[in-house]
Amino acid sequence: MNSRDAARRAMALTLSFDTAMAGLAMTLAHLVIVISDPDVPSFPISAWLLASSAFMLAAASGLVIGGVHRQVWRHIGAPDAIHLLQGIALAVVLYLPVMVALNGRLADPLPALLVATGLWTAAAFAGRMVARYRSTNAPFRIFQRIPFNSQAVLLVGDPASWTEVLRRIEASGGGAALRVLGLIEVDPKEPGRAVRGLPIMGSLRNLGEIIDILTLRHGTTPWIAVTGPARERATMNRVLEIASGHGAHIMSLGHDSAAQTLAPVRPADLLARPERALDLAPVRKLIEGASVMVTGGGGSIGSEVARQAAHQSPAALSIIDSSEFNLYQIDHHLRVDYPELPLESHLGDVRDTVRLASIFAQSKPSLVIHAAALKHVPLMEENICEAILTNVGGAVAVARAAAASGVSTFVFISTDKAVAPDNVMGATKRLAELALSRIIAEAGMTGAMVRFGNVLGSSGSVVPLFESQIAAGGPVTITDPEATRYFMTIEEATALVLQAAALQHEKQHAELFVLDMGEPIAIRQLAETMIRLKGKVPGVDIEITTVGMRKGEKRHEALTYSHETLEPTAIDGVNRVTCQAASGDLLDKQVNALIEAARRHDASEALRLLSLLVPEYGAERADENQRLPA
Repeated sequence: MNSRDAARRAMALTLSFDTAMAGLAMTLAHLVIVISDPDVPSFPISAWLLASSAFMLAAASGLVIGGVHRQVWRHIGAPDAIHLLQGIALAVVLYLPVMVALNGRLADPLPALLVATGLWTAAAFAGRMVARYRSTNAPFRIFQRIPFNSQAVLLVGDPASWTEVLRRIEASGGGAALRVLGLIEVDPKEPGRAVRGLPIMGSLRNLGEIIDILTLRHGTTPWIAVTGPARERATMNRVLEIASGHGAHIMSLGHDSAAQTLAPVRPADLLARPERALDLAPVRKLIEGASVMVTGGGGSIGSEVARQAAHQSPAALSIIDSSEFNLYQIDHHLRVDYPELPLESHLGDVRDTVRLASIFAQSKPSLVIHAAALKHVPLMEENICEAILTNVGGAVAVARAAAASGVSTFVFISTDKAVAPDNVMGATKRLAELALSRIIAEAGMTGAMVRFGNVLGSSGSVVPLFESQIAAGGPVTITDPEATRYFMTIEEATALVLQAAALQHEKQHAELFVLDMGEPIAIRQLAETMIRLKGKVPGVDIEITTVGMRKGEKRHEALTYSHETLEPTAIDGVNRVTCQAASGDLLDKQVNALIEAARRHDASEALRLLSLLVPEYGAERADENQRLPA
């Protein structure tokens, strides 16, 4: 039996039960008349048949007109109870003309109607309360007022995830705020069965049909709530495609103890990696009681680093950022969330060595996390010298200031674009890796350099761009249909950066770590998914157009060079990279020459030196960029 037939069968059974109860109630009403009235010598069969038939016909008509037969008993609340009473009242009104017309042939018609109506009402409510009891063990919730903002939902997942979610909903009284209509299996194994009284309506194969049926039956389109295995990326995309095609919103259930908070699915949810059980003890040991400094602490990644560091009870926290507004925002948030934390917020540029010396002398950090960088690839192609001055010169300046002030641990946040770069931004971050490893080793610091890909929702990320384009009605622009990128949430990336920093204990050495970014995501697929998240159909409601690759962009990114070897660490999601150490004094002199060329805004010389220092960047690319302004 398919879902449509099952829905029709359920409505037919509901109507049959209520109609049968009406006939039974009229039968009992005549028995009551015979027993209570001594003037009635025997059971009036003819009058009973006429009254029962007419009353059952009126009952069926009244309930159908009132839409009562569409009710799903195990989910009804006060509005449904009111509709039931209205249906019963309508049935009585329809029966009255018949009763008047047959007055001479019925036995005590008015008393019989009053008794039958009372018995029928009791039987109808009793049936629904039994169904409610089987579903929630709370039969009297049939009289509970359902808020106007309550939402009917379909749960997509598996029995294990359903059981936990439903248990929490019932324990929290969530039945009044959230009505679960049925369950959809990711892998069809138990069709037709029920979990905690809720029917398994089908699988993803017939989800669209089920949505249409429930929309017809309830008069509104249910939301689709994903849980358990349905949160995996491939499954989420299937659910999104089906839901958007049938006008249903896809939501995710919150992980709070109430488990009844419906939240829109975010792009970050599409990564759908299993939650890592990270041991925070090493991170707490690294940060607790330490004086921590975060450069670029007002940016997307830097601000999250500052938040997570503040949570580990440092002795003091210092933030450096060149943006007044960004610095104000993170300063305000930290002072609200951690009022007892000694916090210093410094407005300054990491390229300003005098300012850095003053800040380090004032803050005296023992742990420095360098997140400040210019990261927008096409913009850096147009602002070559600024990229070099910040990404190389700024990193070197911070590392030298840290060495001069006796910092014990230095952490550098790098990027996957540093691998085989064909753009200025990636080349400068690669050179920073090489230069900082030298400075860290010479200064006797413990160093950790952490390389990872794109973070969802960061400033300059493609996600906010897509969101604004979708809000404007399209089109959504992508660079290449085949382009892919590694993505990670800001929270996960930051947590793993701190875990990597806690792994490195060897002084006079800078360890390079790479985060496990999972599988790369196709940019076109990301665009289609974000369109579906808004309930739109890609290519129908919102167009996707290809604008071509911009200067410096690649179709695919890599996380390591071919000569680098990945080794797993004790931390899930963090890999150690083994590679040959950078060369000595010549590198330092060339880096200084590069920074000087950038200060003179000599783009041609800066690009020549950058190409020399990072051979993977390539002379051809450097020659092409010579024509660009500084």
